[in-house]
Amino acid sequence: MAHIVIMGAGLGGMPAAYEAREKLGKEHKVTVVSSMDYYQFVPSNPWVAVGWRKREQVVLPVAEPLARKGIAFIPQAVTQIDADASKLVLKDGQQLAYDYLIITTGPKLSFEEVPGAGPVAGGGGGHTHSVCSVDHAEAFWAEYQEFVKNPGPLVIGAMPMASCFGPAYEFAFILDTDLRKRKIRNKVPMTFVTSEPYIGHLGLGGVGDSKSMLESDFRGHDIKWITNAKTTKVEAGKMFVTQLDDLGQPFKEHEVPFKMAMMLPAFKGVDPVAAVPKLCNPRGFVLIDEFQRSKAYKNIFSAGVCVAIPPVEVTPVPTGAPKTGYMIETMVSAIVHNIADELAGQPVTTKATWNAICLADMGDTGAAFVALPQIPPRNVNWFKKGKWVHLAKIAFEKYFMRKLKNGTSEPVFEKYVLKTLGIERLVK
Repeated sequence: MAHIVIMGAGLGGMPAAYEAREKLGKEHKVTVVSSMDYYQFVPSNPWVAVGWRKREQVVLPVAEPLARKGIAFIPQAVTQIDADASKLVLKDGQQLAYDYLIITTGPKLSFEEVPGAGPVAGGGGGHTHSVCSVDHAEAFWAEYQEFVKNPGPLVIGAMPMASCFGPAYEFAFILDTDLRKRKIRNKVPMTFVTSEPYIGHLGLGGVGDSKSMLESDFRGHDIKWITNAKTTKVEAGKMFVTQLDDLGQPFKEHEVPFKMAMMLPAFKGVDPVAAVPKLCNPRGFVLIDEFQRSKAYKNIFSAGVCVAIPPVEVTPVPTGAPKTGYMIETMVSAIVHNIADELAGQPVTTKATWNAICLADMGDTGAAFVALPQIPPRNVNWFKKGKWVHLAKIAFEKYFMRKLKNGTSEPVFEKYVLKTLGIERLVK
């Protein structure tokens, strides 16, 4: 009997657990270990931050659905990975041995890289919000309810070394829509501050007409922007930004005023993963081969935001490459198939499809893009906008949460985003 342990109960961990339980024989044990006892649908956090969703609509306790599928669950943080001995040390002191470890922890939010950035609530001492977790989104909502009574400037964007830019664009447009509905948009100057070299870069070198389309939308919604923005520090009500030119040299200094700010932070690997010798790159992301396996430890696999992917290109202000849901889904599936093959005495052969497919809400409309593969040049470079994307994302949220609660192992991103939206032809 083999014991497969999965670190993390998020977008990678939950599907990994369900698929492992279905694909591997019943003689093998599957265990999920997570510091949180719930799954959060991260794509809905921008809606939580403006009160369009409640916490209970985007959070799912995981113990019961995992138990129904015969998957063990330990709600404990991992404090150490002893990769040589193939065991985990948990916060309560217990040790958990594994035959295979699947790391799907997601990232550590590295607010400390910019002085003064970080959570406003909870005694964090920072001056910026984030929508990377449901807790952070709720903190924004708590302050936003007072903000709309006495509005002022808003700053939205992404810090240097950020790699997930889509939520920043979504949130800018969602805020714009909400403020217009409240009839106070005219009292709220908005500035988008991003480390991207141009609007619509998205960490992907652009997708189709993303640059021109998003610039046009920003102009149409009265959103100013600063690109190649190296945010150096944040003080109460003021963000200090050095704008670089295309050669990476300082071009202009900005002091951007704000009453509220949401800036996506840089990501790093979580501490117990980053501490394992030879497992990760300098920023703590797991180094993997083409089969999602660690390059240093043959019984460790990894998927999702916590894996090391090189940026698609060098940019004046460093940016990372995003990992979208469809990409993560194929990573997880590849891992489970490769573990199954190895348990059967077969060579591992399954590779993930590193394609980027995304639905981005824009308040009352939306944008969808398909980049196949993620790193250019591409076979497909497709970007479209319309009300249908906004509606599709709402429907997908409900579809995904229902499937997760029911314990499905089917590829929900492939089935819904590609087939339901009628764009599966793009990947064939």
